[in-house]
Amino acid sequence: MKTALITGASRGIGKAIAEKFAKEGYCLYLTCSKDIDSLNEYSKRLSKDYGVNVNAALVDGGNFDEVKAFFEKIDSLDVLVNNAGISYVGLLSDMTKEEWDRIMAVNLDSVFHTCKFAVSLMLKKHQGSIINISSVWGNIGASTEVAYSASKGGVNAFTKALAKELAPSNISVNALACGFVDTDMNKHLSKEDRECLKAEIPADRFTDPLEVSDAVYKLATMPPYLTGQIVTMDGGWT
Repeated sequence: MKTALITGASRGIGKAIAEKFAKEGYCLYLTCSKDIDSLNEYSKRLSKDYGVNVNAALVDGGNFDEVKAFFEKIDSLDVLVNNAGISYVGLLSDMTKEEWDRIMAVNLDSVFHTCKFAVSLMLKKHQGSIINISSVWGNIGASTEVAYSASKGGVNAFTKALAKELAPSNISVNALACGFVDTDMNKHLSKEDRECLKAEIPADRFTDPLEVSDAVYKLATMPPYLTGQIVTMDGGWT
């Protein structure tokens, strides 16, 4: 039975990805940084509904030691989905050094931490798939989201470079650069702002976590020759 690790799985995109992989028969390792009670309950439900083993853990992806300790419990891994992420909206001049560091730790450092240990497991099997959840802002940048854009741009470059490193070992590395996904992360926007954004999107709607989870699963199960790609999923927006 195949195994997948999804970070940031207690809500939104990560939660939907977890259910998709459970439905497809994967045993799961799920992490979150805060709401472990909710993730534990969700894990029990997935295990019951789909008959797979689901392990939930409280792990700060930006903390190297916590990630290392978590991976000591994993002996096999087929798919890694780096989904955990946070945002910051505001002028760069108003941002504190602590806020900048936290964005980079959660959005970018965490990808290094998990990949470092996941790769070792995948090399043993000479196969595997790594999917990094990125953003259109990592491609083009966004005003008042400089740190977030920079972190996701780093994820994109990381993805392309690691893909070249792992291609000879039959391990694919790709990123899904999402546009506007209707999740809690975007709830701060007013109704007017949401309507303005929607008007800019040729598809005339936002996407949802279920669509993203379908795309992630398809990427993870593509032939390994598809690697090093930043796949943009934004309804034609950018």
